[in-house]
Amino acid sequence: MTRPVVAGLDGSKESLAAADWAAREALRRGLPLRLVHAWEGLPDDGTDADLPEIRVPQYHARQVLRGALEVLNERYPRLYVAAEQVRRQPVSALLTEAENADLLVIGSEGAGGVGGCMSGSVAMATVAHADRPVVLVRAGETAADEHLPDGSGRASAGTPYRDVAVAVDIGGPCDDVLDFAFRAAELRNTPLRAVHAWHVPLTRGIPGVEERTRIREEAERELAEQLEPWRAKYPGVVVRENLHEGRAAHVLVRAAGGAGLLVVGRRRRRAAVGSHTGPVAHALLHHVHRPVVLIPHD
Repeated sequence: MTRPVVAGLDGSKESLAAADWAAREALRRGLPLRLVHAWEGLPDDGTDADLPEIRVPQYHARQVLRGALEVLNERYPRLYVAAEQVRRQPVSALLTEAENADLLVIGSEGAGGVGGCMSGSVAMATVAHADRPVVLVRAGETAADEHLPDGSGRASAGTPYRDVAVAVDIGGPCDDVLDFAFRAAELRNTPLRAVHAWHVPLTRGIPGVEERTRIREEAERELAEQLEPWRAKYPGVVVRENLHEGRAAHVLVRAAGGAGLLVVGRRRRRAAVGSHTGPVAHALLHHVHRPVVLIPHD
């Protein structure tokens, strides 16, 4: 079964940027795009849709989808785009859509609006509980932002892609994260920057130069071993290993600065309530301004 790329829409600048990014990614992957507007206030068959309190927001929801469809169809004529209004609570709707999606794309720090799809709490709850990759896109993200500046330093969609950065945890499961990151780099024909944050455990006190060097060299060896099978699977991808001393959240926020895409793992939550994403993901969602992909893992 072909899984589409799904984008959530609520009319905010963030969600419109997310839909445009999703369209470009769908083209890269050769997949259809599905736009979804979720609002639990949509009337069912037995509701009088002529009531003003229903008619006005319903009209707004239709305009959001219609406007996005028109723009994307004109901008990407080779892409198949479908759109649907869903009568469900936004988080529930997005999680259901994610189950059958290749990836789910939503805006980060959206305004909420009628559907509320991209409000901060909804985005965080969706990320925390999704079992498929979720991409968060900020307002203002354009096709040119995925590419390196041209010779004069100006933004251009005609230059090579910026590299893809991936957070590598050498002490935990990373296969799904690395597979997504290597494929993203392959689709863009750009290098992959494998970022690992290492630090000296606090229990060891203040280490000497030799101890610090030994810890770094051990991290370099483990990172190379972690990447080796993926280099073999994706031989066309140039890999650049980046090790930095420091806490993961701080290192990754800095590493994302020049990247076109940041790929990070997120441990699955089994609780039915709550929207905690973990300290690293939380920091990235608040401080990284480039698209961030969060890959769930056990």
